[in-house]
Amino acid sequence: MTIDKQASEEAPELPFRSLLYRFLFFDWLFRDVSAARTRIERHAAFQHNRRMSRYLPVYLRRWSFLTAFDFALGLLFEKVLQAGLLSAWFFTWSCVTLAGMVVITVAWLILTNVRLS
Repeated sequence: MTIDKQASEEAPELPFRSLLYRFLFFDWLFRDVSAARTRIERHAAFQHNRRMSRYLPVYLRRWSFLTAFDFALGLLFEKVLQAGLLSAWFFTWSCVTLAGMVVITVAWLILTNVRLS
């Protein structure tokens, strides 16, 4: 068996859309605590979510790049190219990504600092 054949057997490739989704959104990393049936399952799901919260700063960095990129494009279209509608589009998306950053930050703070009683 060749090395290429081993690599393809070990890790199946995801479609680009799935990779892009996983690159930008983090919900696939976490388990739904409310779907657990017993107290032990809820505790296990919450502990899993706390362990996975260490990846949230990575997503925060990605979203902060998107925010800065959208804002910079908004400035470019407004000041340099005098395209008001396009600048409004990018400024709107910078606000949306900023709201996403707030959600990621709050989720990270809650998962890393809250203690179970």
